[in-house]
Amino acid sequence: MTRGFLDVTEAWNGESVVTAFDSATGAWIFVALHDTRLGPAAGGTRMASYPAPVDGLIDAMRLAEGMTWKWAGVGVRFGGGKAVIAIPDDLGDEARAGLVDRYAAHLVSLRGAFQTGVDMGTTPEDMARIGAISGYAVGLVDGKPGDPGPYTARGVLAGIRAALEHRFGEADFGGRAVLVQGLGDVGFPLAGLLAEAGATLHLTDLREEAARRAQTRFGGTVIPADGMWEVDADVYAPCAVGATLNPDTIPRLRCGIVAGSANNQLLSDADAERLRARGILYAPDYVINAGGAVAFSAIHRGERDETRLRARVDEIGSSLREMFEEAAGAGESPLHAARRRARRFLDAHGGPPPGAG
Repeated sequence: MTRGFLDVTEAWNGESVVTAFDSATGAWIFVALHDTRLGPAAGGTRMASYPAPVDGLIDAMRLAEGMTWKWAGVGVRFGGGKAVIAIPDDLGDEARAGLVDRYAAHLVSLRGAFQTGVDMGTTPEDMARIGAISGYAVGLVDGKPGDPGPYTARGVLAGIRAALEHRFGEADFGGRAVLVQGLGDVGFPLAGLLAEAGATLHLTDLREEAARRAQTRFGGTVIPADGMWEVDADVYAPCAVGATLNPDTIPRLRCGIVAGSANNQLLSDADAERLRARGILYAPDYVINAGGAVAFSAIHRGERDETRLRARVDEIGSSLREMFEEAAGAGESPLHAARRRARRFLDAHGGPPPGAG
């Protein structure tokens, strides 16, 4: 196991990884700092079970790099980082609460090198507890937890509008079908926004009851998880786990646009070109899903006006329009345009990478 940790760490292009073992629960804590040229690293804390601890480490590294591109891509002065708490399957509520407290103590020891927020498996209430202990939780207003999900969903909606305009010539949702995969903290409010905008909804989740709940609230059709690849839709919106876009699934897609909130949607960068080759417009995940990060970073800096926060989030649509146009002009995937935009911001505001020169 230790050798596995060393192998993946040596192969990583990030700055550092802080690792801790929680003996009381058997959980592993990984805090990955990918690039801090723009400022202290910031990213969510994910809590999940993994086949092996090293898989949690790999997830933390991939997610941390995604945060580097996310912050730089939307022009926010934070570094890229992410935390993963790899837990046993049978973790009880009392043990979980103690684990959250001890994790917060680990953040104290980092002295501000990493600030965190909600991610898969953690809650706004967890962040309030972590913030009270460590002082390094973002998205708190007067010590009370906020929920980034609705802001993230708003940004995804703005991104889908931009993609519809670029792909089909108009941003109107009337008559457009959207397949939303994952009806959780982002997918659920996104489904509501899409229904309000006039989209036809197809809803799928590994937990069928979550899809049924969204259907009851917003309408649409529930699709079994194993049947989603057979659905014709204008937009596929992945809002759950990553790597759903890969050599096995891309040939099965029946859509014109991929635009959703999930992190690390591509198994590898080569999958972006596979989508382009099929004529499917891809909205780079770390741009379109940045709404919560954009809003909470502004809140962290003291912004409280809701109209201004929403306007900041809506700018994601404008950014994606520019990326789509740049990519079309160069005959390449929007992923490359997004990466160039992020690198330009890093070079202009963050200086050379560590060790350069």
